[in-house]
Amino acid sequence: MSTAFPRSRRMVAITSLGAAGLLALTACAGGGSAGATSFSFLVNQENTTIPELLTSLSTDQCKAENDAQPLQVETVPQTQLDQKLQLLAGQNALPAQYAAGNAPALTKELAQGGQVLDLDKTLTDLGVIDQIEPAAISTIEQLYGGFNVLPYQYNIEGVWYNKQLLADNGIDVPSTWDELSAGAAKLQAAGVQPFSASGEQGWPITRLISGYIFRDLGPDALQKVADGDAKLTDPEYVAAAQAVADLGANGYFGQGVGSIDYDTAFNTFLTGKAAFFYMGSWALANFADESANQIGSDNIGFMPFPDVAGGAGDSSQTPANVGLPMALSAKAYTDDTGKWLTCIANNYGAQSLSEADTISGFKVNGDVQVDDLTALVQDRIASTQESVLWFEALFNAKATETSQKNAAQLVTGAISPQDFMSLVQSDLG
Repeated sequence: MSTAFPRSRRMVAITSLGAAGLLALTACAGGGSAGATSFSFLVNQENTTIPELLTSLSTDQCKAENDAQPLQVETVPQTQLDQKLQLLAGQNALPAQYAAGNAPALTKELAQGGQVLDLDKTLTDLGVIDQIEPAAISTIEQLYGGFNVLPYQYNIEGVWYNKQLLADNGIDVPSTWDELSAGAAKLQAAGVQPFSASGEQGWPITRLISGYIFRDLGPDALQKVADGDAKLTDPEYVAAAQAVADLGANGYFGQGVGSIDYDTAFNTFLTGKAAFFYMGSWALANFADESANQIGSDNIGFMPFPDVAGGAGDSSQTPANVGLPMALSAKAYTDDTGKWLTCIANNYGAQSLSEADTISGFKVNGDVQVDDLTALVQDRIASTQESVLWFEALFNAKATETSQKNAAQLVTGAISPQDFMSLVQSDLG
């Protein structure tokens, strides 16, 4: 998994299978030796879900493909993944499929060296490009500079809300930032905490900053910062930090937001103590936990990040990420690999949803029963043509740490919006 989003409790339970489970998985993944004769797959050992689903496909929908080119799984700790990929690339020995590096920069480097399969061309030639959601392709292109990884995982982000709390206080679902702020003021006056957020994590607050930036300045606003064509200290960028700081100054995050951890933020929302909760679609696993979800799934709604009046962006542009995606080797690609890729494109979406309760960037073919919230997320993904990233997506590690460490300070008033943006910008160089 990448650091783009935290794993839910459900995902932690899945990944806790550990190396022993993966050794067994590798053993049952089919015969054949590594190399051109097998559909070799190198994956970080913390991610067991994708290998399990591919193994399931290899015994059913993709059995013919597996007979021709047996799936063979190899695992490596995620901390050693980048080094392993660089070593194999230097030997022109990357496996047929492999987990992309821990940062998009490595995949871009490998692509420039001719090591990464061009999925736009390949899937078009195979006739299955339409099996990938356009929103997922948009996200990948922004992160990786081209469509060169598969979206085995796909998460969108937005604002979850408590329907009953809004109804009880006469608040319509906000579609603009002004409406959201007015609704928060009304809730606060009624003694209801408007927002739940983890200041300890930091990123749930900086996601609000980037959401405002994208709606106000357009979907390319943070790319301009990465390219050096704009700075976070420019007045229009500082205005976004100011808008979020104002929420904190009005007390809308409740008491002690800086010490609120991830689980507590979830609990605050799921026990009905807060009306709005910015979070990704990985939260569906938490919402499905009936012991934790005391407000009930029927009482939870989802809204896109609201529009900013006069802004260049709009709420059709959905914040999204693809976890730690998978690339294919251009040098190891064969006709048999293409048949595997075709089968995956046609079947993985439904397999992921029915067997693992996870949403991917593949279209879901066939009749898979899901709950209303999952269906809502699927519909949102299917209707999205353009996605946007998150605040730190294009930052280096130092700027990311500075951003998330100081987010709580911003909403508690310990640091000004100008100083917050200056600290982050200084680390961007």
